Amino acid sequence: MTKESVDVLVIGAGPSGCVSASYLHNNDIKVKVVEKTKFPRLVVGESLIPRVMDHFDEAGLFPALDAMNFEKKLGARFIRGEEICVFDFSKKFGEGWDWTWQVPRADFDNTLAQEVIQKGIDLEFESEVLDVKFNGSNSITTVKDKNGNTKEIHAKFIIDSSGYGRVLPRLLDLDTPSKLDPHSSIFTHVKDINRPEGEEGTLISFDILETEVWLWVIPFSNGNTSLGVVGPTDFINSLSTNKDNAEALKNAIQLSEYYIKRFGGVDFLFEPVKLENYSRSVKQMYGDGFALTGNSSEFLDPVFSSGVAFATESGMLSAKLVQRQLQGEKIDWEEEFTQYMKRGIGVFTTYVKEWYTGNLQTLFFHQPENPDVKEKICAVLAGYVWNEDNPFVKKHDSVIKNMAYLLNLEKEQAIKNPE
Repeated sequence: MTKESVDVLVIGAGPSGCVSASYLHNNDIKVKVVEKTKFPRLVVGESLIPRVMDHFDEAGLFPALDAMNFEKKLGARFIRGEEICVFDFSKKFGEGWDWTWQVPRADFDNTLAQEVIQKGIDLEFESEVLDVKFNGSNSITTVKDKNGNTKEIHAKFIIDSSGYGRVLPRLLDLDTPSKLDPHSSIFTHVKDINRPEGEEGTLISFDILETEVWLWVIPFSNGNTSLGVVGPTDFINSLSTNKDNAEALKNAIQLSEYYIKRFGGVDFLFEPVKLENYSRSVKQMYGDGFALTGNSSEFLDPVFSSGVAFATESGMLSAKLVQRQLQGEKIDWEEEFTQYMKRGIGVFTTYVKEWYTGNLQTLFFHQPENPDVKEKICAVLAGYVWNEDNPFVKKHDSVIKNMAYLLNLEKEQAIKNPE
């Protein structure tokens, strides 16, 4: 069996893995990436948020992505019947990027991976991790390539960015149930033949069909659009009596008064994909010689498009900590990695939960709008969930609930005592 030795082994070539590998390579650390699949490959998570731009820029990956002319995402629209709420990232609280992209992930991830290869990083596709053994922080990883050959990769540290593959959580028994209720989604792409001209045709939108059920519409610059429905798993399963994903998604589109004309009779470009009970969590986010990033650790819910942002945030942070550790510095992984990530994850978890209780929707659609409140919520939706100067970050566990309660109370009083 052949053997290789590297400083850091990165498992997975998605956004998290590419950000980690690129940062480490830029800092003269020998890194190897192994990826189980062949790129380009279909994956969900096509709506980004501005915080990711900081990571792509710092990792030196931004120019290659920018050259692809992906559709720019300047904000997001939420629709509930005749009510509409639009967030503009340029009108958010605090500093940070004012835009990002909405992307077909097959093309986006492949661009990242090819740029990593272009930098001179050893990235091996169709290479599956079979086993990992640790000796302190050192590890020996057994992988099998596409021809069935196995080899050992000796590394001083492993960054697991394997996403839904969840390599180390599976091998080391680190999975634990999510704190979020079970939700599922079905999605596909369509050729957007009825796309309107101007902003309406490019704006990412979330059409709320019921409090816990919503349709996503993500237009791409190539003329295609991603369509998906999200809801409690029981509801998603009820959309088709014979578990036909295409039938289920067509039935969901029929429920959208706003989008039925645009998408009602459009053919799907591929058989819709179902992701069932997708929220994930882990018992621990690091150990002696490894760190879990992206969907390998926590995955919440797609309603606020946080998946890639947490992937790249954890990918960049783990790479920086590994670099310092390899230089001989003692790292407090619990404080600097787990607790830091959990602060941001905690904020988004609150927003996801309050979305499904309806409290956050009460704030979104309240009229007249409160510009100050909207700016602060917009900063959270943009991914700046570590900025505790923002009270909607610092007091996330109470501010939404309390404000929604007051607005609902005000509404009840107005009904009881009309002028």
